[in-house]
Amino acid sequence: MDNFAFIIHPVNPRRDVQRKYPILGRVLPESAIDFLSRYYPPVKISHITGVTSQLTSKEIEGWFIACPLTPKQMVSLPSEVVYNKIIQSGQLAQKLGAKVLGLGGFTSVVGDAGITVAKHLDIPVTTGDSYTIAVAVEATYKAALQMNINPNQATAAIVGATGSIGHVCAQLLASRVKNVILIGRNIPKLKTVQQTVLLQGNSNITISTEIKDLQKCDVVLTVTNAIDNIIQPEHLKTGAIVCDVARPRDVSRQVMEKRDDVLVIEGGVVKVPGNVNFNFNFGLSPNMAFACMAETMTIALEGHYSNYTLGKNITLDQVEKMFNISTQHGFQVSGFRGAELAITDERIKQIKHNARQKQAQLYWANS
Repeated sequence: MDNFAFIIHPVNPRRDVQRKYPILGRVLPESAIDFLSRYYPPVKISHITGVTSQLTSKEIEGWFIACPLTPKQMVSLPSEVVYNKIIQSGQLAQKLGAKVLGLGGFTSVVGDAGITVAKHLDIPVTTGDSYTIAVAVEATYKAALQMNINPNQATAAIVGATGSIGHVCAQLLASRVKNVILIGRNIPKLKTVQQTVLLQGNSNITISTEIKDLQKCDVVLTVTNAIDNIIQPEHLKTGAIVCDVARPRDVSRQVMEKRDDVLVIEGGVVKVPGNVNFNFNFGLSPNMAFACMAETMTIALEGHYSNYTLGKNITLDQVEKMFNISTQHGFQVSGFRGAELAITDERIKQIKHNARQKQAQLYWANS
């Protein structure tokens, strides 16, 4: 049987540990969890069943493997320690019989984004970033329409535009909106991305190092590798839609608490074909998965076992190919999610109402 494995890791140590080990998660302080996780081996979290292609009716199974390191540890610990822990996770996947391994969360971005890990394993590896990019842009576009934003007249921003995901997101989104602002920290790298995006036919591409420029934007797609939140309530325009692809999240929780006039969605969430049982609660509704997981499943459904999205040089062709193949097998963007909860149509309607009220107040205050 064709199968796969996918590596996950704790983002919020106490909360995430409780999902698998309720007593330990409640009893141990976060400092103790952080300390022990460096020495704790990777573990099998769950057995996944029921993923079934709509194209071929082929059914596959898989496993979630937990790499115990947090994002902060992956950034702060020596690189060889982090690599060894991820490789050990991959070796466990091999022992279980997985034929392809997906790198989730920060395991996909540390170091050389999977290249070194793949060299030390006997099964192919993917970061899942190709499908993540395609789904993020598709979800952003659909959310904009839901918020009555006309993309042909909209200004969009890509935060983290110089990253491996950001620069391709910019290429895809540029063909769908009027203006694009590329936001990052490195001017020369931003200029390089700007030249690439200009080839998509949109000449209204500007660059910025200022997060405050989000105040000009109707649509925001944020994809940085920052450890801490970088987008705060005061940064966003009334009525805007923000798609946060980053893990950990770029958007501060205060945005959801204080800005009831903007729509914040988590990018990269899709419906999986088949009667899927993940046998583990990782924060999504039934049958829903992150796009990076779905890319790994797609490779197993195809049965073409070779490395796919690795390294920092992701191409537009890779992204479009993976989107088409995944769609054929039945994966699809389905609904929106924010703050780890489904966003209902009623909630979107309320956000639009709040935005109109605030826009009216601003109009009369300035007239």
